[in-house]
Amino acid sequence: MTTETTNRMDLTFRKLKEEGRTALIPFLTVGDPDLETTLAIIAELEAAGADILELGVPYSDPLADGPVIQRASSRALRGNIHLRTCMETALKARQAGSKLPFILFTYYNPVMQMGLDNFFSLLDAHEISGLIIPDLPVEESADMRERSRTAGVNLIPLVAPTSSERIARIVSGASGFVYCVSSLGVTGERSSFHTGVDEFIASVRQATDLPVAVGFGISTAEQVARFARICDGVVVGSAIVRKVEDVIPLLDNPATRSEGLLQIREFVAQLKP
Repeated sequence: MTTETTNRMDLTFRKLKEEGRTALIPFLTVGDPDLETTLAIIAELEAAGADILELGVPYSDPLADGPVIQRASSRALRGNIHLRTCMETALKARQAGSKLPFILFTYYNPVMQMGLDNFFSLLDAHEISGLIIPDLPVEESADMRERSRTAGVNLIPLVAPTSSERIARIVSGASGFVYCVSSLGVTGERSSFHTGVDEFIASVRQATDLPVAVGFGISTAEQVARFARICDGVVVGSAIVRKVEDVIPLLDNPATRSEGLLQIREFVAQLKP
């Protein structure tokens, strides 16, 4: 992996810290509604002020995804989108001029099916900066952590409010940043968050020197601003995926496609902390 790719995420967080700003990290399901549109949406998210981008690999049996992202995965899977397709999409976006660090959000089964040697070789070739595998517990992640370190890929752990005494162990093998889950359960837009979430985030900060980001359920500008005060990054997923879903009729019509893309950009721009 090139030095530029390896350091892209670290440099982003460093620059934002120097500027006193918090990273906006959108999540996007690759292939929803199709690959060409995904590439166009990536460009719109970057223009809207996204700092880092999670590229969701559609999966038929997700554990962490709520109904909005499940529907997006179903639409993408109908287009035969798979793990390698998502990597290829990241590289195409880079070749089209994107400067964003890309994080691949995938479950472990597709990785295992691809084979770890092949998987990490392709991460390198397609300029992926980070990796999130929500169903890989820290107790079973030693091989992935070692391979990620060797490959120069940031393996980003999820830490939940229920992690308690496991927090130190979870973050000890992390790189890039630590992803704090704001609420229990699956992803999805929420009006309230886990009781004690501020104390939970503070405890994670005490356990690591890495940047700390928060996600799961954050969907409004007010919620982004609320967490931006105490975190280095804020992840918005379901709300953006729902916006894409809402404007699919516009995106599917060549006469209104640009209006659909503009609505996505404006929605993300107003989230910017």
